[in-house]
Amino acid sequence: MDRIPEQALDWHRAGKGAALASVVETWGSAPRRVGAMLAVSGDGELAGSVSGGCVEGAVVTEALDALDSGRSLMLTYGVADDDAFAVGLACGGTIRILLQPIGTEGGLPVETLEALCRDRAARTPVAHVIDTETWEGSLAGQADYPERFRSDRSGMLEDQRTFVAIHNPPLRMTIIGAVHIAQALVPMARIAGYDPLIVDPRPAFAAESRFPGETILDDYPEEALKDRGLDSRTALVLLTHDPKIDDPALELGLKSAAFYIGALGSTRTHAKRVSRLEGRGFAPGEIARIHAPIGLDIGAAGPAEIAVAVMAEVTRVLRRGA
Repeated sequence: MDRIPEQALDWHRAGKGAALASVVETWGSAPRRVGAMLAVSGDGELAGSVSGGCVEGAVVTEALDALDSGRSLMLTYGVADDDAFAVGLACGGTIRILLQPIGTEGGLPVETLEALCRDRAARTPVAHVIDTETWEGSLAGQADYPERFRSDRSGMLEDQRTFVAIHNPPLRMTIIGAVHIAQALVPMARIAGYDPLIVDPRPAFAAESRFPGETILDDYPEEALKDRGLDSRTALVLLTHDPKIDDPALELGLKSAAFYIGALGSTRTHAKRVSRLEGRGFAPGEIARIHAPIGLDIGAAGPAEIAVAVMAEVTRVLRRGA
């Protein structure tokens, strides 16, 4: 997770002063997506970016002025403006940036920033909602903006005055079974922005040489996941095809908020799995959360293609819902 809000808070607490800039709207080929953030200290230090370097210099100047005035403001840069090339936005497009000094009467309250940072540290999805006319702000949860959280989509609401900044925890993928499919799936997951964790109590499979540089827990899921947890930004992928290993992980997953649960196995294998889970007291609606056979039906053949199918299904569920 980026530490841009946290860095701004650190600078403020250190007495340097700080301001946060956020991209609230873009048009054309703007270089950063809505929600991108830049923190500026009173000493001119930077963390993050709002344009990949195009307009940062101009934003820093405005941020230092805002620290003096104590007022939030909206900035717009575009190729149609007389000063567009002067600030470096030669790549095209237009960006609109919300700039808020921290801890001033007309800026971002310290208490709000502290609460935002606490939620981020706890991996709690949180939205920072700002009225860009009154500069009043508040924090909101997933229930308030479910589609925006699912798609990681910050942006202006239809009233064109309320900006919703989505702060989702980093994505995780917990893979039960250090099998051949997992060897193909782990690098795909990393490319897609997931932090993978591999769990397998079998030493021959859970070997570092099979997953160089990756986190592997060589224990049964009920022990390995006891302290790590499965939250709403976690995909649980079960690949061992062994009920002694998969079933305990499934039970943990069904009791959690994991956004995706998928299990390898044929339709017949899954029917047996359903029967076992029903015997453990799980209701049909709970069991229906399991995607099995795992992955989109794309006719995948071999471990690498199955991994593609799994990654595609995980993405569909994340972005469109189950």
